[in-house]
Amino acid sequence: MTPADLALANRLADAAGAAIRPLFRGDAGADAERKADASFVTEADRAAEAAMRALIEAERAEDGIIGEEYGTRNESAGRQWVLDPIDGTTSFIAGRPIFGTLIALMQDGWPVLGVIDQPIAGERWVGRVGEGTTFNGVPVRARTCRELSDAVLATTSPHCFAGDEVDAFMGVAKTVAERKIIYGGDCYNYGLLALGHVDVVIEAGLKLHDYAALAPVVEGAGGTMSDWQGNPLDADSDGSVIALGDPARLEGVLEAMG
Repeated sequence: MTPADLALANRLADAAGAAIRPLFRGDAGADAERKADASFVTEADRAAEAAMRALIEAERAEDGIIGEEYGTRNESAGRQWVLDPIDGTTSFIAGRPIFGTLIALMQDGWPVLGVIDQPIAGERWVGRVGEGTTFNGVPVRARTCRELSDAVLATTSPHCFAGDEVDAFMGVAKTVAERKIIYGGDCYNYGLLALGHVDVVIEAGLKLHDYAALAPVVEGAGGTMSDWQGNPLDADSDGSVIALGDPARLEGVLEAMG
């Protein structure tokens, strides 16, 4: 990863935001379509990813691309740009500015650069391996959490869990105060964790484009991300995710999940 890669990642976020902003709180719901996995896609999703892919193809023709809407290009490349143009499309459709554009650069299957960009609020988190995370260019740190019972816990929706996953999540939920559980937020929760406002995020069923950009942001802020077995996240992870602002709480979370 080079300074030029970071500059390109920021330009990708700029291009996606320029495509998204004119369509926010317009007729986004009218053009929304359901995909095979029952998630929604809108004109803004497609326009944002197309804008990012055009830049990568023009400037990094040898790199691969893994995009939510337009699939994979140069699948065998050691460097892969992983794109989620709108993580939280339901929030976008509802006019809630808590969705985000996710951009990751992966090297040999490991995320080395991640961007979370909220184009309406003008908020951008950037994380790089070996470097601290920044929020709008200013270094940020996640907070210490002395006890799991003191934690703020977030997840996009309890409906995203199935079978034993429900019990695992509820095992953690029962250890925190009920008023400290946040539902909704998608990638925005991970940005809040990096800022020190959320302590734990637990998700399941995520795809690579959902989590690849998040790990460098969380870890660069002093936190940790793993699957539900405590393993680091890479291209082959199973889509279960635990994000912690304080890595010392991982053992407690795994124990609570059973």
